[in-house]
Amino acid sequence: MQQQMNMQQQQAVIPQPPQVISTKDALYLTDMMSWNLLSMKKAHFFASQCQDKEVVAAIEKAGQMHQRHYQKILNHLQNPSQQPTIPLQ
Repeated sequence: MQQQMNMQQQQAVIPQPPQVISTKDALYLTDMMSWNLLSMKKAHFFASQCQDKEVVAAIEKAGQMHQRHYQKILNHLQNPSQQPTIPLQ
């Protein structure tokens, strides 16, 4: 287990995203966007069903997080050359 964690930490950082992505990568990106969109919609629905203000605030915060993730993925796909180089974790 420790060896596997060390290998993951030693993976090389890709300085530039690839110009072309594989079909498998494209499908995974589509899935990630779908998961975030669905989670955002569910959070909005469940927040509207709650009466406890603290629970509503916590659910809305989770929904906003999923919305940010969705938007971040979308921005990366729309403007790949304008993104700063950051290591993926």
